[in-house]
Amino acid sequence: MFKLDKYPFGILLGTLAPVLGFILYYFYYSKVNPYDQSFFQFISFFFKQRALLTSVGSLCLIANIILFTLYINGRKDKTAIGIFVMTVMYGMMILYAKFFL
Repeated sequence: MFKLDKYPFGILLGTLAPVLGFILYYFYYSKVNPYDQSFFQFISFFFKQRALLTSVGSLCLIANIILFTLYINGRKDKTAIGIFVMTVMYGMMILYAKFFL
C-alpha cells in the first residue's frame, strides 16, 4: 500500500478515507443514540442538520489527514498530493452544502 506513488492512487485514497470515516461515525452514532435509524435515514438526517454537516464532515476528513501524514513522512509525494487535493475538494463540498443547500 505504501509503495505506490501515483496521483490517481492518492485521489482514490483521498476519496475513500472520508467515506470510511463517515461509516465509522454512523456505527458510533447508532450505538450511542437509542433511536433505530437505517444508514439511509442517517444520511438524510445528516444533510438536513447543518451543524452536524460541518462537524461530522470535519471529523471524516481526519482520516485524510492521517493518510496524508503517513504518505508525506514516507516520501510518497505524488500520492500525498492526491490525498491533499481530495481533502480540499471534500472541504469545499462541505462548505457549499452548509451554506447553499
